[in-house]
Amino acid sequence: MSIQMMKLGEKLWPLNRSLTGIGVKESLKILKKNIPELKILSVKSGTKVYDWKIPLEWNVNDAYIITPNGEKICNFKLNNLHLLGYSHSINKKIDLKELKTKLFYLKSNPDSIPYVTSYYKKNWGFCISYNNFKKLKKGIYKVFIDSSLTKGELNYAELVIKGKSSKEIFFSTNICHPSMANNELSGPLVLSKLTEILLKNKKRNFFTYRILFCPETIGSIAYIKKNIKILKKNTVCGFQLTCIGDERAISVVKSKYGNTVTDELIHNLLKSNKKFISYDFLKRGSDERQYCAPNVNLPFVCISKSKFGIFPEYHTSDDQFGKVVTKKGLDESISLLKEIYKYIERELISQTVSNKIKIKKGNKFPKAIITCEPFMTKYNLYSELSFTNSSQNFQKYIDYFIYCDGILSHKEILKKINIKNLREGNDIRKILLKNKLIRLI
Repeated sequence: MSIQMMKLGEKLWPLNRSLTGIGVKESLKILKKNIPELKILSVKSGTKVYDWKIPLEWNVNDAYIITPNGEKICNFKLNNLHLLGYSHSINKKIDLKELKTKLFYLKSNPDSIPYVTSYYKKNWGFCISYNNFKKLKKGIYKVFIDSSLTKGELNYAELVIKGKSSKEIFFSTNICHPSMANNELSGPLVLSKLTEILLKNKKRNFFTYRILFCPETIGSIAYIKKNIKILKKNTVCGFQLTCIGDERAISVVKSKYGNTVTDELIHNLLKSNKKFISYDFLKRGSDERQYCAPNVNLPFVCISKSKFGIFPEYHTSDDQFGKVVTKKGLDESISLLKEIYKYIERELISQTVSNKIKIKKGNKFPKAIITCEPFMTKYNLYSELSFTNSSQNFQKYIDYFIYCDGILSHKEILKKINIKNLREGNDIRKILLKNKLIRLI
Protein backbone atom coordinates (compact mmCIF):
# COMPACT_ATOMS: atom_id res chain seq x y z
CA MET A 1 0.00 0.00 0.00
CA SER A 2 2.75 2.45 0.93
CA ILE A 3 4.47 2.13 -2.48
CA GLN A 4 1.28 3.29 -4.21
CA MET A 5 0.93 6.18 -1.75
CA MET A 6 4.56 7.22 -2.22
CA LYS A 7 4.14 7.24 -6.00
CA LEU A 8 1.05 9.42 -5.64
CA GLY A 9 3.00 11.71 -3.34
CA GLU A 10 5.77 12.11 -5.89
CA LYS A 11 3.21 13.41 -8.41
CA LEU A 12 1.73 15.85 -5.91
CA TRP A 13 5.00 16.98 -4.33
CA PRO A 14 6.19 19.69 -6.79
CA LEU A 15 2.82 21.47 -7.12
CA ASN A 16 2.52 24.90 -5.52
CA ARG A 17 -0.60 24.44 -3.42
CA SER A 18 -2.17 27.28 -1.48
CA LEU A 19 -5.71 28.25 -0.48
CA THR A 20 -6.52 28.66 -4.18
CA GLY A 21 -4.91 28.38 -7.58
CA ILE A 22 -3.58 26.00 -10.19
CA GLY A 23 -1.63 23.90 -7.68
CA VAL A 24 -4.81 22.99 -5.82
CA LYS A 25 -6.75 22.34 -9.03
CA GLU A 26 -4.02 20.07 -10.41
CA SER A 27 -3.69 18.24 -7.09
CA LEU A 28 -7.40 17.51 -7.01
CA LYS A 29 -7.32 16.30 -10.61
CA ILE A 30 -4.53 13.86 -9.74
CA LEU A 31 -6.52 12.58 -6.76
CA LYS A 32 -9.59 12.19 -8.98
CA LYS A 33 -7.61 9.98 -11.38
CA ASN A 34 -7.08 7.63 -8.43
CA ILE A 35 -10.66 8.06 -7.20
CA PRO A 36 -12.93 8.81 -10.21
CA GLU A 37 -15.97 9.12 -7.93
CA LEU A 38 -14.58 12.31 -6.34
CA LYS A 39 -16.50 15.49 -7.13
CA ILE A 40 -14.38 18.63 -7.58
CA LEU A 41 -16.36 21.69 -6.51
CA SER A 42 -15.67 25.40 -6.10
CA VAL A 43 -16.65 28.60 -4.30
CA LYS A 44 -16.16 31.98 -5.99
CA SER A 45 -13.73 34.60 -4.66
CA GLY A 46 -15.50 37.17 -2.52
CA THR A 47 -18.20 34.76 -1.33
CA LYS A 48 -19.03 35.42 2.32
CA VAL A 49 -18.77 32.32 4.50
CA TYR A 50 -19.80 33.25 8.02
CA ASP A 51 -17.24 35.78 9.32
CA TRP A 52 -14.85 35.16 6.40
CA LYS A 53 -14.62 35.82 2.67
CA ILE A 54 -13.16 33.53 0.01
CA PRO A 55 -9.87 35.19 -1.04
CA LEU A 56 -8.69 36.04 -4.52
CA GLU A 57 -7.19 33.22 -6.55
CA TRP A 58 -3.39 33.23 -6.39
CA ASN A 59 -1.08 31.84 -9.08
CA VAL A 60 2.67 32.09 -9.57
CA ASN A 61 4.78 31.85 -12.73
CA ASP A 62 8.20 32.66 -11.28
CA ALA A 63 9.99 34.36 -8.40
CA TYR A 64 13.62 34.95 -7.40
CA ILE A 65 16.20 37.41 -6.10
CA ILE A 66 19.37 38.46 -7.98
CA THR A 67 22.27 39.37 -5.70
CA PRO A 68 24.71 42.25 -6.40
CA ASN A 69 27.16 39.74 -7.91
CA GLY A 70 24.51 38.28 -10.24
CA GLU A 71 23.68 35.10 -8.33
CA LYS A 72 20.05 33.92 -8.39
CA ILE A 73 18.80 33.02 -4.91
CA CYS A 74 15.42 32.20 -3.34
CA ASN A 75 14.47 30.59 -6.63
CA PHE A 76 10.78 29.61 -6.55
CA LYS A 77 11.30 27.08 -9.35
CA LEU A 78 13.86 25.21 -7.26
CA ASN A 79 11.80 25.26 -4.06
CA ASN A 80 8.33 26.75 -3.84
CA LEU A 81 8.77 27.40 -0.10
CA HIS A 82 11.09 30.28 -1.02
CA LEU A 83 8.14 32.53 -1.85
CA LEU A 84 5.95 34.08 0.82
CA GLY A 85 2.51 32.59 0.23
CA TYR A 86 0.12 34.96 -1.59
CA SER A 87 2.91 37.38 -2.60
CA HIS A 88 1.86 39.94 -5.19
CA SER A 89 3.93 40.74 -8.30
CA ILE A 90 7.01 42.93 -8.00
CA ASN A 91 9.98 43.77 -10.20
CA LYS A 92 12.35 46.29 -8.67
CA LYS A 93 15.82 46.93 -7.32
CA ILE A 94 16.29 47.55 -3.61
CA ASP A 95 19.18 47.76 -1.16
CA LEU A 96 19.93 45.09 1.41
CA LYS A 97 18.42 47.05 4.29
CA GLU A 98 15.00 47.16 2.61
CA LEU A 99 15.29 43.57 1.39
CA LYS A 100 15.88 42.29 4.92
CA THR A 101 12.41 43.51 5.95
CA LYS A 102 10.96 41.10 3.37
CA LEU A 103 13.01 38.02 4.25
CA PHE A 104 11.88 35.29 6.66
CA TYR A 105 14.17 32.74 8.31
CA LEU A 106 14.50 30.56 11.39
CA LYS A 107 17.49 31.10 13.66
CA SER A 108 16.47 27.97 15.54
CA ASN A 109 16.65 25.90 12.35
CA PRO A 110 19.39 27.68 10.39
CA ASP A 111 19.69 25.33 7.40
CA SER A 112 15.96 25.18 6.64
CA ILE A 113 13.60 27.28 4.53
CA PRO A 114 10.52 28.20 6.59
CA TYR A 115 6.97 28.10 5.26
CA VAL A 116 5.29 31.53 5.65
CA THR A 117 2.06 32.99 4.25
CA SER A 118 0.19 36.29 4.08
CA TYR A 119 -3.21 35.14 2.83
CA TYR A 120 -5.35 38.08 3.81
CA LYS A 121 -3.12 41.14 3.54
CA LYS A 122 -1.40 42.36 0.38
CA ASN A 123 2.28 41.66 0.80
CA TRP A 124 5.35 40.13 -0.79
CA GLY A 125 8.42 38.40 0.55
CA PHE A 126 10.85 35.52 0.38
CA CYS A 127 11.85 32.73 2.74
CA ILE A 128 15.50 31.78 3.15
CA SER A 129 17.62 29.65 5.44
CA TYR A 130 19.24 31.66 8.21
CA ASN A 131 22.71 30.50 7.19
CA ASN A 132 22.15 31.84 3.66
CA PHE A 133 20.63 35.02 5.06
CA LYS A 134 23.85 35.67 6.99
CA LYS A 135 25.85 35.46 3.73
CA LEU A 136 24.03 38.38 2.09
CA LYS A 137 26.33 41.33 1.32
CA LYS A 138 25.55 45.03 1.08
CA GLY A 139 24.50 46.23 -2.34
CA ILE A 140 21.58 46.44 -4.72
CA TYR A 141 19.35 43.38 -5.19
CA LYS A 142 16.80 42.71 -7.89
CA VAL A 143 13.56 41.17 -6.59
CA PHE A 144 11.23 39.57 -9.10
CA ILE A 145 7.83 37.97 -8.52
CA ASP A 146 5.54 37.12 -11.42
CA SER A 147 2.23 36.25 -9.76
CA SER A 148 -1.44 37.07 -10.08
CA LEU A 149 -4.26 37.73 -7.63
CA THR A 150 -7.55 37.61 -9.51
CA LYS A 151 -11.22 36.91 -8.95
CA GLY A 152 -11.39 33.17 -9.28
CA GLU A 153 -12.40 30.33 -6.99
CA LEU A 154 -11.51 28.09 -4.10
CA ASN A 155 -11.57 24.40 -5.00
CA TYR A 156 -12.23 21.31 -2.91
CA ALA A 157 -13.25 17.70 -3.51
CA GLU A 158 -15.84 15.57 -1.76
CA LEU A 159 -17.27 12.10 -1.97
CA VAL A 160 -20.27 10.68 -0.12
CA ILE A 161 -20.25 6.87 -0.09
CA LYS A 162 -23.80 5.87 0.76
CA GLY A 163 -24.37 3.04 3.21
CA LYS A 164 -27.45 1.32 4.57
CA SER A 165 -27.87 4.14 7.09
CA SER A 166 -28.01 7.89 6.43
CA LYS A 167 -25.88 8.41 9.56
CA GLU A 168 -22.38 9.53 8.54
CA ILE A 169 -18.74 9.02 9.38
CA PHE A 170 -16.80 12.08 8.19
CA PHE A 171 -13.10 12.04 7.20
CA SER A 172 -11.46 15.36 6.29
CA THR A 173 -7.96 16.40 5.23
CA ASN A 174 -6.25 19.45 3.74
CA ILE A 175 -4.90 20.21 0.27
CA CYS A 176 -3.38 23.70 0.59
CA HIS A 177 0.31 23.46 1.54
CA PRO A 178 3.19 23.44 -0.95
CA SER A 179 6.09 20.98 -0.90
CA MET A 180 6.09 19.50 2.59
CA ALA A 181 5.55 15.80 3.14
CA ASN A 182 4.12 15.18 6.61
CA ASN A 183 2.29 18.47 6.66
CA GLU A 184 0.44 18.09 4.45
CA LEU A 185 0.75 15.49 1.73
CA SER A 186 0.50 12.58 4.15
CA GLY A 187 -3.15 13.45 4.87
CA PRO A 188 -4.38 13.33 1.25
CA LEU A 189 -2.28 10.21 0.56
CA VAL A 190 -3.68 8.26 3.50
CA LEU A 191 -7.26 9.44 2.96
CA SER A 192 -7.03 8.49 -0.73
CA LYS A 193 -6.09 4.93 0.21
CA LEU A 194 -8.79 4.76 2.89
CA THR A 195 -11.36 5.98 0.35
CA GLU A 196 -10.41 3.14 -2.01
CA ILE A 197 -11.01 0.67 0.83
CA LEU A 198 -14.38 2.23 1.68
CA LEU A 199 -15.46 2.11 -1.96
CA LYS A 200 -14.55 -1.57 -2.27
CA ASN A 201 -16.78 -2.34 0.70
CA LYS A 202 -19.60 0.10 -0.13
CA LYS A 203 -22.23 -2.60 -0.60
CA ARG A 204 -21.51 -3.91 2.91
CA ASN A 205 -21.12 -0.57 4.71
CA PHE A 206 -23.77 0.19 7.29
CA PHE A 207 -22.78 3.84 7.70
CA THR A 208 -22.50 6.49 5.02
CA TYR A 209 -18.94 7.83 4.66
CA ARG A 210 -18.23 11.47 3.82
CA ILE A 211 -14.76 12.28 2.41
CA LEU A 212 -13.39 15.82 2.06
CA PHE A 213 -10.17 17.25 0.61
CA CYS A 214 -10.14 21.03 1.20
CA PRO A 215 -7.89 24.02 1.91
CA GLU A 216 -7.36 24.45 5.64
CA THR A 217 -9.58 26.81 7.67
CA ILE A 218 -11.27 28.76 4.86
CA GLY A 219 -12.06 25.55 2.98
CA SER A 220 -13.63 23.78 5.95
CA ILE A 221 -15.56 26.93 6.90
CA ALA A 222 -16.94 27.21 3.36
CA TYR A 223 -17.85 23.52 3.41
CA ILE A 224 -19.60 23.81 6.77
CA LYS A 225 -21.51 26.85 5.52
CA LYS A 226 -22.84 24.87 2.56
CA ASN A 227 -23.55 21.60 4.38
CA ILE A 228 -24.17 22.49 8.02
CA LYS A 229 -27.72 21.13 8.24
CA ILE A 230 -26.86 17.66 7.00
CA LEU A 231 -23.58 17.58 8.94
CA LYS A 232 -25.28 18.44 12.23
CA LYS A 233 -28.11 16.00 11.54
CA ASN A 234 -26.14 12.96 10.43
CA THR A 235 -22.51 13.05 11.66
CA VAL A 236 -21.84 10.26 14.15
CA CYS A 237 -18.03 10.46 14.15
CA GLY A 238 -15.56 12.86 12.53
CA PHE A 239 -11.82 12.61 11.92
CA GLN A 240 -9.43 15.32 10.74
CA LEU A 241 -6.29 13.73 9.23
CA THR A 242 -3.03 15.68 9.12
CA CYS A 243 0.71 15.07 9.67
CA ILE A 244 0.00 11.35 9.50
CA GLY A 245 2.98 9.92 7.61
CA ASP A 246 5.90 9.59 10.05
CA GLU A 247 6.81 6.74 12.42
CA ARG A 248 7.21 8.59 15.69
CA ALA A 249 3.84 8.50 17.46
CA ILE A 250 0.08 8.29 17.18
CA SER A 251 -1.35 11.63 18.29
CA VAL A 252 -4.99 12.54 18.78
CA VAL A 253 -6.43 15.94 19.64
CA LYS A 254 -9.66 15.24 21.48
CA SER A 255 -12.96 16.94 20.67
CA LYS A 256 -13.80 20.18 22.46
CA TYR A 257 -15.27 18.55 25.56
CA GLY A 258 -13.60 15.17 25.05
CA ASN A 259 -16.86 13.27 25.58
CA THR A 260 -18.14 12.31 22.12
CA VAL A 261 -18.60 8.87 20.60
CA THR A 262 -15.46 9.60 18.53
CA ASP A 263 -13.40 10.23 21.68
CA GLU A 264 -14.65 7.00 23.24
CA LEU A 265 -13.86 5.05 20.06
CA ILE A 266 -10.28 6.36 19.91
CA HIS A 267 -9.74 5.69 23.60
CA ASN A 268 -10.94 2.10 23.29
CA LEU A 269 -8.75 1.40 20.27
CA LEU A 270 -5.55 3.10 21.42
CA LYS A 271 -5.50 3.03 25.23
CA SER A 272 -3.00 0.17 25.29
CA ASN A 273 -0.80 1.49 22.45
CA LYS A 274 2.55 2.67 23.82
CA LYS A 275 2.95 5.20 20.98
CA PHE A 276 -0.43 6.87 21.66
CA ILE A 277 -0.39 10.50 22.83
CA SER A 278 -3.68 12.20 23.67
CA TYR A 279 -3.93 16.00 23.54
CA ASP A 280 -6.57 18.28 24.99
CA PHE A 281 -8.56 20.43 22.58
CA LEU A 282 -6.58 23.47 23.75
CA LYS A 283 -3.71 21.97 21.72
CA ARG A 284 -5.80 22.00 18.52
CA GLY A 285 -4.43 23.45 15.29
CA SER A 286 -6.01 21.91 12.19
CA ASP A 287 -9.61 21.89 10.92
CA GLU A 288 -10.92 20.27 14.07
CA ARG A 289 -10.98 23.95 15.13
CA GLN A 290 -13.87 24.58 12.73
CA TYR A 291 -15.73 21.28 13.04
CA CYS A 292 -15.83 21.69 16.84
CA ALA A 293 -16.42 25.47 16.78
CA PRO A 294 -19.44 27.18 18.35
CA ASN A 295 -22.73 26.63 16.52
CA VAL A 296 -21.16 23.66 14.68
CA ASN A 297 -19.99 21.27 17.41
CA LEU A 298 -19.48 18.12 15.38
CA PRO A 299 -17.98 15.05 17.14
CA PHE A 300 -14.51 15.51 15.63
CA VAL A 301 -11.03 14.52 16.71
CA CYS A 302 -7.77 15.17 14.88
CA ILE A 303 -5.52 12.21 14.15
CA SER A 304 -1.80 12.69 13.43
CA LYS A 305 1.40 10.76 13.90
CA SER A 306 3.74 13.48 15.26
CA LYS A 307 1.33 16.35 15.92
CA PHE A 308 1.57 19.61 13.98
CA GLY A 309 3.91 22.09 15.65
CA ILE A 310 5.65 19.29 17.58
CA PHE A 311 7.99 17.59 15.13
CA PRO A 312 11.17 19.59 14.34
CA GLU A 313 10.70 19.62 10.55
CA TYR A 314 7.21 21.17 10.81
CA HIS A 315 6.56 24.00 8.30
CA THR A 316 10.08 23.86 6.87
CA SER A 317 11.91 22.46 3.87
CA ASP A 318 13.16 19.61 6.10
CA ASP A 319 9.73 17.95 5.88
CA GLN A 320 10.75 15.50 3.16
CA PHE A 321 9.55 12.22 1.72
CA GLY A 322 11.71 9.30 2.79
CA LYS A 323 13.05 11.22 5.79
CA VAL A 324 9.98 12.34 7.72
CA VAL A 325 7.26 10.53 5.77
CA THR A 326 8.17 6.89 5.22
CA LYS A 327 6.56 3.79 3.75
CA LYS A 328 6.33 2.31 7.22
CA GLY A 329 4.74 5.47 8.63
CA LEU A 330 2.07 5.55 5.91
CA ASP A 331 1.32 1.85 6.34
CA GLU A 332 0.94 2.29 10.10
CA SER A 333 -1.59 5.07 9.50
CA ILE A 334 -3.61 3.05 7.02
CA SER A 335 -3.65 0.12 9.45
CA LEU A 336 -4.96 2.43 12.18
CA LEU A 337 -7.70 3.85 9.96
CA LYS A 338 -8.74 0.35 8.90
CA GLU A 339 -9.06 -0.56 12.57
CA ILE A 340 -11.20 2.55 13.15
CA TYR A 341 -13.37 1.60 10.17
CA LYS A 342 -13.81 -1.98 11.41
CA TYR A 343 -14.62 -0.77 14.92
CA ILE A 344 -17.24 1.66 13.61
CA GLU A 345 -18.96 -0.98 11.48
CA ARG A 346 -18.75 -3.56 14.26
CA GLU A 347 -19.50 -1.60 17.43
CA LEU A 348 -21.55 1.49 16.56
CA ILE A 349 -24.32 -0.07 14.48
CA SER A 350 -26.42 -1.07 17.49
CA GLN A 351 -25.82 2.13 19.45
CA THR A 352 -28.20 5.07 19.63
CA VAL A 353 -25.74 7.91 19.16
CA SER A 354 -26.37 11.47 20.34
CA ASN A 355 -23.68 14.11 20.12
CA LYS A 356 -25.92 17.10 20.69
CA ILE A 357 -24.75 19.78 23.09
CA LYS A 358 -27.32 20.88 25.64
CA ILE A 359 -27.38 24.66 25.88
CA LYS A 360 -28.04 26.16 29.29
CA LYS A 361 -29.89 29.39 29.79
CA GLY A 362 -28.83 31.56 32.64
CA ASN A 363 -27.57 34.97 33.57
CA LYS A 364 -23.98 34.86 32.39
CA PHE A 365 -23.48 32.05 29.92
CA PRO A 366 -21.40 33.36 26.97
CA LYS A 367 -22.77 32.26 23.60
CA ALA A 368 -21.06 32.76 20.24
CA ILE A 369 -23.00 34.92 17.79
CA ILE A 370 -21.17 33.68 14.69
CA THR A 371 -20.56 30.16 13.39
CA CYS A 372 -17.01 28.72 13.17
CA GLU A 373 -14.01 30.72 14.33
CA PRO A 374 -14.12 34.48 13.76
CA PHE A 375 -11.79 36.15 11.28
CA MET A 376 -9.68 37.60 14.08
CA THR A 377 -7.47 39.72 11.84
CA LYS A 378 -10.27 42.18 11.06
CA TYR A 379 -10.71 42.80 14.79
CA ASN A 380 -6.96 43.52 15.13
CA LEU A 381 -6.59 40.43 17.30
CA TYR A 382 -4.28 38.44 14.99
CA SER A 383 -1.32 39.07 12.68
CA GLU A 384 -1.75 38.81 8.92
CA LEU A 385 1.49 36.80 8.66
CA SER A 386 1.50 33.13 9.56
CA PHE A 387 5.08 33.56 10.76
CA THR A 388 4.29 35.95 13.61
CA ASN A 389 1.44 36.83 15.90
CA SER A 390 1.32 40.48 16.88
CA SER A 391 -1.24 39.84 19.60
CA GLN A 392 0.07 37.77 22.49
CA ASN A 393 -3.51 37.47 23.68
CA PHE A 394 -4.79 35.96 20.44
CA GLN A 395 -4.80 32.39 21.75
CA LYS A 396 -6.63 33.47 24.89
CA TYR A 397 -9.32 35.26 22.87
CA ILE A 398 -9.87 32.33 20.55
CA ASP A 399 -9.74 29.77 23.39
CA TYR A 400 -12.39 31.71 25.27
CA PHE A 401 -14.53 32.10 22.15
CA ILE A 402 -14.35 28.42 21.22
CA TYR A 403 -16.08 27.46 24.50
CA CYS A 404 -18.88 30.00 24.11
CA ASP A 405 -21.59 27.39 23.50
CA GLY A 406 -23.94 28.55 26.21
CA ILE A 407 -23.11 25.57 28.43
CA LEU A 408 -20.26 26.99 30.52
CA SER A 409 -20.39 30.11 32.66
CA HIS A 410 -17.76 32.82 32.34
CA LYS A 411 -15.82 31.46 35.31
CA GLU A 412 -16.10 27.90 34.05
CA ILE A 413 -14.63 28.93 30.69
CA LEU A 414 -11.73 30.69 32.42
CA LYS A 415 -11.03 27.54 34.41
CA LYS A 416 -11.27 25.41 31.26
CA ILE A 417 -8.70 27.55 29.39
CA ASN A 418 -6.40 27.94 32.41
CA ILE A 419 -6.83 31.66 33.03
CA LYS A 420 -6.59 32.28 36.78
CA ASN A 421 -6.57 36.07 36.74
CA LEU A 422 -10.23 37.17 36.85
CA ARG A 423 -9.43 40.70 35.67
CA GLU A 424 -7.66 39.31 32.60
CA GLY A 425 -10.60 37.00 31.94
CA ASN A 426 -13.07 39.86 32.26
CA ASP A 427 -11.05 41.90 29.75
CA ILE A 428 -11.16 39.03 27.24
CA ARG A 429 -14.93 38.73 27.58
CA LYS A 430 -15.30 42.50 27.29
CA ILE A 431 -13.35 42.62 24.00
CA LEU A 432 -15.33 39.73 22.50
CA LEU A 433 -18.59 41.40 23.55
CA LYS A 434 -17.44 44.74 22.15
CA ASN A 435 -16.69 43.15 18.77
CA LYS A 436 -20.10 41.45 18.82
CA LEU A 437 -18.57 37.98 18.62
CA ILE A 438 -20.43 36.72 21.68
CA ARG A 439 -23.49 37.55 23.75
CA LEU A 440 -24.65 36.56 27.24
CA ILE A 441 -27.67 34.30 27.62
